[in-house]
Amino acid sequence: MSASLSVIIPAHDEAGWIGACLSALIASEPGGGAVEIVVVANGCSDDTAAEARAMGPAAEAAGMALRVIELAEGGKPGALDAGDAAAEHGVRVYLDADVTVAPDLLAALARELSGEAARYASGTVVLCRARSAFSRAYGRYWMRLPFNTQDVGGFGLFAMNAAGRARWGVWPRIIADDMFARLNFAPQERVKLPQRYHWPLVEGFGNLVRVRRRQDRGVREIAEAFPELMKNEAVARPGIGAVLLRALRAPLGFCAYALVALSVKLSRGRHGTLWVRGR
Repeated sequence: MSASLSVIIPAHDEAGWIGACLSALIASEPGGGAVEIVVVANGCSDDTAAEARAMGPAAEAAGMALRVIELAEGGKPGALDAGDAAAEHGVRVYLDADVTVAPDLLAALARELSGEAARYASGTVVLCRARSAFSRAYGRYWMRLPFNTQDVGGFGLFAMNAAGRARWGVWPRIIADDMFARLNFAPQERVKLPQRYHWPLVEGFGNLVRVRRRQDRGVREIAEAFPELMKNEAVARPGIGAVLLRALRAPLGFCAYALVALSVKLSRGRHGTLWVRGR
């Protein structure tokens, strides 16, 4: 049995990406249940909303409902709340506007999340090929880290059934919404599907530092505001031996990753923004 899905896409100035994102969703294999797509264009100064609406006929032809909501104020938590308020189906897929899904991922999520017990799921991420050699090296090393190889990530795409979404109300006004959602589920309630989605890494050293600084701030926010959730973190910090082994296997990637981490540490205290894309 497959569940019906509501795919919620918060989008801030994503006119250059939303078309590909929606095209991939619309090309998805049928899963047996209904699919609706809710694009929440928030604080946009470009044609994100118009580009999304232009995909309406293609979505209708594929048997999917597509709605576009426009919010004057930018901010991902508010966009997630607006998407949830508009969504009609209990199973929710939260998708970044720069992500493209493989044709079989939505159907797999619908099957996995059709049960009554609370469940969280994501697919298997594939990094898009970066233009920057530095980003490519960083990305290759980053993909080998334990939180990617040993746990269910969810960056760019995560989903849950109705029982799982009922564990909290409005989205907290924090940076790491994906981490917050994931840690509301115990490790045994999370599943990583083999079906893929493509996620772009930001380009270049400076943008990686900005994004990593923001990510680290998001982790600290959750640890301080929701310490009870940290018990659901499944991956322990690696020992020096494991770090050295990965460094020997991918020395260029290790150097790129370490340089970004060191730069973030030296610049700690600067604040991130609600949206950081680096493009």
